[in-house]
Amino acid sequence: MNVIVIGAGPTGLATAMLLAGHGHHITVLERDPDGPSSTGLEAWQSWERPGVSQFRLPHVMMPRALALLRQELPEVVAELETAGARRHNMIAGTWDLPALGGRLPEDHRYETMAARRPVLEFALATIAARTPGITIRRGQTIARLITGRSPLPGVPHITGVETRNGEVLHADLIVDASGRNSQIPKILAELGPIRDTEERAAAGFIYYARHYRDNGNGLPEATHWPLTHQETITAGTLPGDNGTWSLILVASSRDHDLRALRDASAWDRAIELFPEYAHWARHGEPLTDVQVMSAGQTRRRDLVADGLPVVTGLLALGDAWATTNTTFGLGLSMGLTQGALLRDAIDAQDHIKLSLAFAQALETTAAPYYRALRDWDAHRLAEIDSNISGEQYETTDPAWQIIRALDAAKLSHPDLVRAYAQVGSMLEPAEQVLARPGLIDLIMTLGAEASRYPTPGLFRRELLTAIG
Repeated sequence: MNVIVIGAGPTGLATAMLLAGHGHHITVLERDPDGPSSTGLEAWQSWERPGVSQFRLPHVMMPRALALLRQELPEVVAELETAGARRHNMIAGTWDLPALGGRLPEDHRYETMAARRPVLEFALATIAARTPGITIRRGQTIARLITGRSPLPGVPHITGVETRNGEVLHADLIVDASGRNSQIPKILAELGPIRDTEERAAAGFIYYARHYRDNGNGLPEATHWPLTHQETITAGTLPGDNGTWSLILVASSRDHDLRALRDASAWDRAIELFPEYAHWARHGEPLTDVQVMSAGQTRRRDLVADGLPVVTGLLALGDAWATTNTTFGLGLSMGLTQGALLRDAIDAQDHIKLSLAFAQALETTAAPYYRALRDWDAHRLAEIDSNISGEQYETTDPAWQIIRALDAAKLSHPDLVRAYAQVGSMLEPAEQVLARPGLIDLIMTLGAEASRYPTPGLFRRELLTAIG
């Protein structure tokens, strides 16, 4: 099968390699004109990707993503190691806590690799460029979708694309992997009335981040899970490649008081309020000033509605299918998972069956994570609004009550830290983890004893004083 993949980001390149490995011929079309530099470090320093707003913002590869790369694309893992990616375990910082009792043999499943996004893309692009069956064409913007005879009356069937320079390319299948800012839905709508399946939900978060590098003191030690949620702000740390790391502060985009975090000195004072991460800021040399990115809406665009495709010959995956809160770093894991689902669904299928099979695979495998993070966003933003007003957020939603209790108690019991890590690493869906006998009772009991915010309002006052 001849396939056009739109987008040469991590999801697009990984999907191209997975499909090429099964004998398909892939043309990858990327709107940004420049390819990667000759080394991973040069990619960080000089590779320009104007189509990717988060290209130099903090990035994390969750254990699910590394497990998939090891299984499906081991050459990429080797290239990452050559480029300076750092192996580490997501829960290593918790093993010395008295409540947890040390490392268990199965904790290897939480291993991952730390690489900044330009270094990750460099590794993927390097291997994809020498993969038989893949052609990568950069500087190619899609202007129009080409249609042909449809297998379903009234449903457009896509048979190719026309680029901005007027070139027409035909294919058996078009795969949209162009990310959260995909223009394909807009271009598709130009073909005529097509059912709108897009689900939208306000994300409303803003990220304030800084990168650091080792200044001769060695890399800091992780002593906590990578994220900590406080009343109206979240903090986190992410190891990077080649002796680098990053720190993030995440706030509600409606919290105007915290816009002072754009200033580096205010940001430095704020991170000092998090003992889990303050040493990471003191330990190294800043590589960047404060970087700021807003996350507008969470979106999901299904191409099947009421059991029938709204279009055939076109599939969407990764952020072009559904976006999730970038705080939790599931983008790469979601993209790789969906690329493998497409690889498995594509063989010997007509277009209607392919659309339905892929949609069902997404619903079963990826959609639970999307829904969980969509709901988390809504509750977290409501909680922040309440805390800004000096009120305690209350809801009757049992899922949020369990999540809040687990977050408060996660470091108090070995079963809880691993349950938290399994969900957070995208190794198992929350529904499957929480179905274990007695786990919810344990979470609620220990969560009641470990208040999430021991003195309501105190941290907010300290934060505003520090940055003011």
